[in-house]
Amino acid sequence: MSVPPEIPSELKRLIGSHLLRMGIQRKIREVLSEAVKNDPDPTEAVLSETTILQALQHKGIVDEVMRDLHFTKEAPADPQPASLSKPSPYMVDEDQNQLKKTHIDPSRQYLYLGVLGGKAFLEHFQEPEPLPGQVCSTFTLYLHFRNQRFCSKPVPCACEPDLKDGFLLELHRDGIAEGGKMVDATAMLSICDPVHLVLIRTDMSSETTLVSSYFLDWRKVLSSPSGKTCFAVELMGVGSECKVAAGVLTVSLELYPPLTATLSDDIITTQQTLERRRAAEKERHFLGYAKQWWREFLDIRPSHQHRMVKIFAQDENGVSRPVCSYVRVLRAGRILESPRQAARFVSLLAHEKAPVVGGGGRQEQWSTVMAFLSRGKGDCEDHATLLCSLLLGFGLDAYVCVGTKARVGPHTWVLTRSTDGSITFWESLTAHRYLHQLMDPDAPPLSPQPKPSSPYRTVGCVFNHQTFLANCQPSDAVELCVFDFQNPSRWKQMSEEAIRCVCAPGSITSLPPLPPLCAPSLDPAAASNQLELEMRSLVSEHRKDLELSTVWDDHLCYLLSSALSVYELERCTGISCGNEEFQDAVRRAVPDGHTFKGFPIHFLHRNARRAFATCLRNAFFEEIVRCRGDHVRLAVRARVFVYPENTCAVWFMFASKYRSVL
Repeated sequence: MSVPPEIPSELKRLIGSHLLRMGIQRKIREVLSEAVKNDPDPTEAVLSETTILQALQHKGIVDEVMRDLHFTKEAPADPQPASLSKPSPYMVDEDQNQLKKTHIDPSRQYLYLGVLGGKAFLEHFQEPEPLPGQVCSTFTLYLHFRNQRFCSKPVPCACEPDLKDGFLLELHRDGIAEGGKMVDATAMLSICDPVHLVLIRTDMSSETTLVSSYFLDWRKVLSSPSGKTCFAVELMGVGSECKVAAGVLTVSLELYPPLTATLSDDIITTQQTLERRRAAEKERHFLGYAKQWWREFLDIRPSHQHRMVKIFAQDENGVSRPVCSYVRVLRAGRILESPRQAARFVSLLAHEKAPVVGGGGRQEQWSTVMAFLSRGKGDCEDHATLLCSLLLGFGLDAYVCVGTKARVGPHTWVLTRSTDGSITFWESLTAHRYLHQLMDPDAPPLSPQPKPSSPYRTVGCVFNHQTFLANCQPSDAVELCVFDFQNPSRWKQMSEEAIRCVCAPGSITSLPPLPPLCAPSLDPAAASNQLELEMRSLVSEHRKDLELSTVWDDHLCYLLSSALSVYELERCTGISCGNEEFQDAVRRAVPDGHTFKGFPIHFLHRNARRAFATCLRNAFFEEIVRCRGDHVRLAVRARVFVYPENTCAVWFMFASKYRSVL
């Protein structure tokens, strides 16, 4: 691969200026004068290049130069697109906290964000100091900025966590044609996208907790004459603790290359004030419109006030936003191939309701997409809005439904309308799909009626990124609902212009931008092998406690792979195929007079001990693991199917074959 001619000259200039700052010439002169002085006959001395290098090495100057220049091996090329998460292309000098500007395109403008440590995380004031090699709770910082995502190294939780990392963020214009142009200070001032910082706590059982979600306005660095600034960021809690400080991070910002002309603090403050005023004015107008719209909706039928019509929802920071702003068109590139695969991915993100301190019922919290993906779990609203965004990206006419579900109560799910008018419900927590079948309330009592195909009971409203519609039909029962959104007698619609004013990307600065999905970095084969070895060990230990010997059948273990592949394919596409081949292979592997038993089970985590403890509560698994008889052979197979964000579908299948002892 050819190197552009300007790169070597730029490297020579950088190395030369660095050596000049080190005073390397003065040190070389001192070594030369000392070598000449110590020579027994200086008049006849001829100093060769080898002699000079040996003297410099003896004094440690060569090692000092190499150490200060930080020569490192080149990292292998990342095959993923630049928009996906990957390690930042830089190294950090931990002593001087300086950016090593290798791998940087000199024609581009960058923002280097350094995290210099944390303090005042009082909830972890008495956290014990972890011993070397000991598993402990950790903090991990996730960043999102203008289609770029990064992740810090996990550090042990403490009152003053050692959160020290650096991230190289590229500043670029929105226009594709201007992507390679250098951005000046005035143009950077118009980039109002914040840096979204999400702090996640992971405990010893791999459970994650959202500690804080913070939007950092980085533009204060534009007024720094040196192009650098350092300040403290107070991170607030989330949910019911959004008014309580969670801790403080020390953050540094540096522009590379530095600006030739900086802006004054007054200009930056004025720009930020204008943006906030403009956003507040739009939000005020929308709130007034929403109140009038709601009064008109109640005038249609007073009982409408009891319907599940959700216009606003609070995010993890306690900020109330229109529900339409939680949905965007999200395209996953090549890391998701179909709408059904997208539904499978969303269903693998764990379901957990927002935590509540004390009683009082359910705490409703709609998370931003970045917080939801970083944490890896959330409530049904988070799953539904993400799935709706992905389905919109695949070109479907998708909406989020707000209503109730049998034996669950308030619930959200996704609806898609096909061009022929058929309605399909998507359960974002399970990836199940239900075809809506309308019941006729005016039909004779004895006429056959379709049975409800879905678990949903009522629907109050539907929405996406452009549309909000409330159900104004006489009944909000799902089986009686007609999803004809163009009929104003059945659905009352909000003004699309009003929604666009506060929910369209870039309409107001308070809207968090939508992060891209990250391609998986986990090796599924290696993860599967590791889990299988751990599970074999756990089964052998358990049978040893029962005074039973364990003999593994490696051939049978291998045959179980095809069954697990069929199970995952069925979960992903709804189509079952290939199970006949597995059954035929098992019949050939099990001799006459022997009995075969198999038990598949599915998990959303990769903790073998947790999975084994869950399996022990199943009677079918107990029959296999406690199997007694003649010629008992056991088999276990683990398969890890990896999806975006390193989300995993983990399958185990346990089996035994034996000759029964009468």
